[in-house]
Amino acid sequence: MKRKTGVRALLAGISAAALLAAGLGGCGRDPAVATYDGGEVSQQELYNELKRSPSGKTVLANLLIYKALDREYGSSVSAKSVDDAYADYKKQYGDNFSSYLSQNGFTRESFRQSLRTNLLSEVALKRLKKVSEDQLREAWETYRPRVTVQHILVGDESTARRVIAELKAGGDFSTLAGTYSIDTSSKDQGGTVTFEADDRNFDSTFKDAAYALKDGEYTRDPVQVTNGYEIIKMVKNPGKGEFKDKKKELTETVYSKWLRDTNIMRQVISQVLKNEHVTIKDKDLADALDTYKAAMPSLQKK
Repeated sequence: MKRKTGVRALLAGISAAALLAAGLGGCGRDPAVATYDGGEVSQQELYNELKRSPSGKTVLANLLIYKALDREYGSSVSAKSVDDAYADYKKQYGDNFSSYLSQNGFTRESFRQSLRTNLLSEVALKRLKKVSEDQLREAWETYRPRVTVQHILVGDESTARRVIAELKAGGDFSTLAGTYSIDTSSKDQGGTVTFEADDRNFDSTFKDAAYALKDGEYTRDPVQVTNGYEIIKMVKNPGKGEFKDKKKELTETVYSKWLRDTNIMRQVISQVLKNEHVTIKDKDLADALDTYKAAMPSLQKK
């Protein structure tokens, strides 16, 4: 098992973008943003430097993307959904949450903004690109159901083998999870977790080993994952079922795949920008959205 590795963020450096978007125009004396002995740095000077910096166009592009998404789909993303996503990350990282934010260049406010951008992007994708019957059948070929397992994550192979020996001797899996597991998010629940085949919070080795088990079985050898070794017990695998009964689940699986596809998401953002008639007035920043202008093929072709 592994923790979430990051946020699918289209938004970066939003605080600096306010200067670019405003153009720092206006009447009267140009305000200073900083002073030093014998001089100052004006807003206009800072704006000019931002325009010349490699990140200036990226900052403007991200701000325009957020504003366009928010205008078109903002009513579909509630404050509660952002709060829930935020709470999920906070729970996932526990005491390391602040470190996670700082390591990824987020403040708590900008992280919430990034989460909202992700949710807006997902709404846009589902509105603009529909899943076809053929795409559902293709997803069905590799479909694996949502399952519930118990797991014990330990730091080294020798400990994992000791746990397996205790299980073979009749030890209780839940009790051993509470004793040995270093996964603090699940050990107090007997190591119980639920996941789907495309869940990126779990290593592929973890998922493959789990799906190979029948209900009640556990792995007889340690399963190596990114952050240690796992012992896994299958609690409930409902089976693949029938295609006609799984279309809703398959649709979400396809959308999850598309959300991770950079080319598809560029097409989505490109269409949103076109729908919102986004235009950059400053000639020095005019090509800030060229990446998205080049991504205009029909969303329904893939």
